[in-house]
Amino acid sequence: MSAPAIELIAISKRFGPVQANKDVSLAITAGSIHGIVGENGAGKSTLMSILYGFYEADSGEIRVAGRPLRIRRPADAITAGIGMVHQHFMLVEPLSVVENVVLGAEGGKLLKGGIARARTELARLSRDYGLAIDPDAIVGDLSVGFQQRVEILKALYRGADILILDEPTAVLTPSEADQLFALLRSLKAQGKTVILITHKLREIMDVTDTVSVMRRGEMVTHVETIRTSPPELAEAMVGRRVLLRVEKTAHRRGAPVLEAAGLGFCDERGCEKLSDVSLTLHAGEIVGIAGVAGNGQSELLEVLAGLLQPSRGVIRLDGQILGAGDRTPANLRELGLMHIPEDRHRMGLVTAFPAAENSILGYQDDPAFGSGPFLSAARIAAHALAGMTAYDVRPSDPTLKAAKFSGGNQQKIVLAREIERAPRVLLVGQPTRGVDIGAIEFIHRRLIALRDAGVAILLVSVELEEVMALSDRILAMCGGRITGERAAEATNERDLGLLMAGVNQEAA
Repeated sequence: MSAPAIELIAISKRFGPVQANKDVSLAITAGSIHGIVGENGAGKSTLMSILYGFYEADSGEIRVAGRPLRIRRPADAITAGIGMVHQHFMLVEPLSVVENVVLGAEGGKLLKGGIARARTELARLSRDYGLAIDPDAIVGDLSVGFQQRVEILKALYRGADILILDEPTAVLTPSEADQLFALLRSLKAQGKTVILITHKLREIMDVTDTVSVMRRGEMVTHVETIRTSPPELAEAMVGRRVLLRVEKTAHRRGAPVLEAAGLGFCDERGCEKLSDVSLTLHAGEIVGIAGVAGNGQSELLEVLAGLLQPSRGVIRLDGQILGAGDRTPANLRELGLMHIPEDRHRMGLVTAFPAAENSILGYQDDPAFGSGPFLSAARIAAHALAGMTAYDVRPSDPTLKAAKFSGGNQQKIVLAREIERAPRVLLVGQPTRGVDIGAIEFIHRRLIALRDAGVAILLVSVELEEVMALSDRILAMCGGRITGERAAEATNERDLGLLMAGVNQEAA
């Protein structure tokens, strides 16, 4: 038998008091798709960062195709035929596709020859793997799905035979995710080895040959995918049985709390993003928005949260019309309208700040945190620690910078900050994006508890299954318009899919 494509033997890595990896061993068969799952903070990304040379292990051995190899930096990994596509892409958005692909591998002092060779090679790679993309397109103008293609092309251009993908579908729509899986199967058919880090068990079952489970820095189990199931994997990940469905009782809908009538919004280029959007949120209900990303859901959340001003239309809170001066995020927070943004990095956190400071963003003027112009570091730290403990943020260290936490733990910091302020209206964007199975269960229970306590919740998620499971009513959006409304118990994915495609309500 041939040697494994990758073999990790007793890998350990510590960051100060945190043991990120402890004696982790793993062997991956060449020409296979191998999944690695685990809770946020389980050590998956650290392990792959060691393999790719971002970190060097404190102890242990790496073998590539049977040969021991010391990988001290990404250049060593690339030379060994290892490529990595990160959850947050490493692209220069103002540059073209071909310029991004050759960046760092220009092939000489003069760019012209390197660019010409890259065009020829990109054409071949696109043809071989079905990665059609315009080499002259500006990366910043591409969709997230196409930007991911550029990252994969970069790795293949550098000769990668082993491709690591870290949470590759966290920012993709369902259709983009399906296209990615077709690509991964194509790479496997061409003899490439793929390592897929994900928390989505459906993806593991659909696309992998084998799967390894990590928990709290240690390797728990390895298994052939066909010999396991989502409940078994979830239990191995979390160390207990996990409820994979949302349990909720019938809702008791109260009075209207937030109303919008005839909302319109145009971006800075004059492109209409919202057109005649009307909706009503009642106390004690969750209203979900179903739609393919880019159809106005993001703009609707930001208009209602006061981050964008509508070009027309009326917004009422408790029956009172909110003027432009009232619709500021700070004033809306005072009125009990809280917002969990879709993009935690761009709008929810200042990643260079410690967790303690992030825990009070937007609420720093609260007298509980100090008096006059002076804030109390001790009070802020105690407040942050209480939230981190209640929401199981790992590690529960208020002094640690937000950038050092895993994506799921960053999300919990944002959730704790907004939910613990006792909202009357909660606007939630992508609540479980990049979050592991245990944290998803936790977040879903929190949202249902808020709804049962009488909070009006507007939910936007690209996960249609999540929208259907949590919502009491579902609004479908297409092209900046609401194309239909359904009671959650009276619809299905096909019905909503038609509405999301713009088919009118009667025809659907």
